[in-house]
Amino acid sequence: MVFKLNNHLLSMIASGNGHGEDSPYFEGWKAYDSNPHHPMENPNGIIQMGLAENQLCFDLIQDWLKNNPKASICTHEGVNEFREIAIFQDYHGLPEFRNAVAKFMAKVRGNKVTFDPDRVVMNGGATGAHETVAFCLADPGEAFLVPTPYYPGFDRDLRWRTGVKLIPVVSESSNNFKVTREALENAYEMAKLDNIKVKGLLINNPSNPLGTILDRETLRSIVRFINEKNIHLVCDEIYAATVFSQPEFISIAEIVQEDIECNLNLVHIVYSLSKDMGFPGLRVGIIYSYNDAVVSCARKMSSFGLVSSQTQYMIASMLSDDEFVGKFIRESKTRLAARHGVFTDGLAQVSIKCLKTSNAGLFLWMDLSGLLKEKTFEAEMALWRVIIHEVKLNVSPGCSFHCTEPGWFRVCFANMDDQTMQVALSRIRTFVNKDVDTKKPKRTLRWQGSLKLSSPRIYDDFINSPRSPLPQSPLVLARN
Repeated sequence: MVFKLNNHLLSMIASGNGHGEDSPYFEGWKAYDSNPHHPMENPNGIIQMGLAENQLCFDLIQDWLKNNPKASICTHEGVNEFREIAIFQDYHGLPEFRNAVAKFMAKVRGNKVTFDPDRVVMNGGATGAHETVAFCLADPGEAFLVPTPYYPGFDRDLRWRTGVKLIPVVSESSNNFKVTREALENAYEMAKLDNIKVKGLLINNPSNPLGTILDRETLRSIVRFINEKNIHLVCDEIYAATVFSQPEFISIAEIVQEDIECNLNLVHIVYSLSKDMGFPGLRVGIIYSYNDAVVSCARKMSSFGLVSSQTQYMIASMLSDDEFVGKFIRESKTRLAARHGVFTDGLAQVSIKCLKTSNAGLFLWMDLSGLLKEKTFEAEMALWRVIIHEVKLNVSPGCSFHCTEPGWFRVCFANMDDQTMQVALSRIRTFVNKDVDTKKPKRTLRWQGSLKLSSPRIYDDFINSPRSPLPQSPLVLARN
């Protein structure tokens, strides 16, 4: 007998769509997974340009591992440490791990600030760290303000299991998407009109997807704002070491040590080694809070997503090597700058512009508004489908980042080798030079017959409020 599982037998989380897999951001990954590019085995496959990974310095990592075999408990040289590392470790983490991470965080920030190892809380990647912070700071139904455009994964990380809401703070291209006090006030006041309690502000610095950094005066303005409203400030700084040109990165840790009125209990930093070191698979997430109660609670909650002791042991050894760390940070910046330059030059050859103020990150914020059939999100999605299915590149449309202006796309450039990058640029040139004019309604692309527009809810409930400043355009294409 075959039993059918009814959704009413499951929890709301299990039967719902809080993860957001129907977002174009994740749809693009699925398209790539079904037809991945390989230079020999599948040269016509889709190139993954929707994944923000830093693969430009793996040779440095591999060389260090070869020269330091004792850093692993799974080598002949390190096996004597296996027993002590493999047995139970509590949720505080290895002391040498927390010391090394605190030291590395300072090094990445130019040693302008120091970090207390006793405030370092480990977690299973930045995803787990963000969720833990949300659990610590807000109750279901309460909200965080988040400047747009922002990383699509925040909708999953902070909302899905916590019941917390995200309220967009609208930023615009007219001022290079700068976060303004006026926009913060507008979002805060609209939340009040909708009877939503704002518990905090989440900023991503450097920004994903913009690749920009927040200047000192903007950071000071943000600190003044959260102090006046008595709300928390969560600073995601996971791209801190990817700033490859001037101006330099300024951490919120540097701002709060200045002569500025600030309630330190309101300030929290999320960090990881996924982007700066290129270790997303090791799941090393960090919460650093100036609030004793948050440190204590987050450390207990980290029991649900610890970093393995084996990983802690290796990372502690690697990050304690001052000479290696210094060389890695310098070389990573150099290689990111070079790759950024080559890719932007390649796009410029076919008159594709990117956000000029970008000097960080593993991606570009690319303006393809000139290729849109019309200035709508429907047209953006149609162009995105062409890029995936015909050009065979997985880039991410701006609507999946909650951008309020159609035509922007995030394209990642550091997760591939030079040969693959050149193939990607060649495909872009071919596409643009063919003068594929999506503005002509009479042209029917071969994939249009099997697709239609729908409007599933990607944004938070707040977005559907009649007072929302964001467009009510449908964002996702669904199959018939």
